Amino acid sequence: MSFFEAILMGIVQGITEFLPVSSSGHLAVIGRLLNIQEEAGLSFEVLLHVGTLAAVCLAFREDIRRMALELIRMINDILYNGTTYFHNRFHGEDARDYRKLLHNNYRKLVTMLVISTIPTGILGYLMQGIVQRASVSLLATGLGFLVTGVLLFVMDNWRPGKKIPKDMKTSHALAIGICQGLGTFPGVSRLGLTMTAGLMCGLNRGFAVRYSFLLSVPAVIGALILELQTASFPAMSWRLGGLYAAGTVAAAVTGCLVIRWMLNFVKRRKFFIFSAYCFLLGIVTIVCHFVFS
Repeated sequence: MSFFEAILMGIVQGITEFLPVSSSGHLAVIGRLLNIQEEAGLSFEVLLHVGTLAAVCLAFREDIRRMALELIRMINDILYNGTTYFHNRFHGEDARDYRKLLHNNYRKLVTMLVISTIPTGILGYLMQGIVQRASVSLLATGLGFLVTGVLLFVMDNWRPGKKIPKDMKTSHALAIGICQGLGTFPGVSRLGLTMTAGLMCGLNRGFAVRYSFLLSVPAVIGALILELQTASFPAMSWRLGGLYAAGTVAAAVTGCLVIRWMLNFVKRRKFFIFSAYCFLLGIVTIVCHFVFS
């Protein structure tokens, strides 16, 4: 793999990770068409995910800071309620009040994200073998693109709701988490699936996109943990380190720019252009499978 190819893959990852067009599908297609040979050792894709993870954390740093703070406070309140239970049980005459756990939007949001992450993690773990086999098949990737095109068409024609974090239910979080888990299949857009699920659950259009971006943080961390379990760590050469750094930085910088653009785009535009693009790319990919196989 050359430096140009590393930067190209980083840019593609940064763009497609935060657009509803499937980053895994694009990386699989470009890798096959350019016959990019990955260096032995630590998976290059792991580093690309680190880059896009950094982009999300930077773009949503205030939300993440507030959620982390509220999570710590929630844990403290849970411990307090636990001690209160035993205190009230043995000192009924001096009973203490319990603390309410979900009394603001950030506490509700972090709780829903945790719930969504559970089915995502389970499906991601169970589908590892299927995803690995499908990622080297242009036919499977092409079919995934067609599925994404259908999802985006449905999303464009689905009337958005008005729900914000305080209105979400556990069933909504589970449904979105399941969809994110299914989004690991190459060609199927994780972002497209989770946004469509969010709109079908009645979420506000802007919040559905924001929730999908934030939900990618634990998902990417989980994917990194799984990939690191099977990665090897050879002696790092200057060339190999440079390749990894170039791809990671390209993914991070591009990702930050695309997130900012996407948050503005979703407020005033529809996703028809992405739907048409996925349909076209799916057809082309399937044709390439039969032509080059």
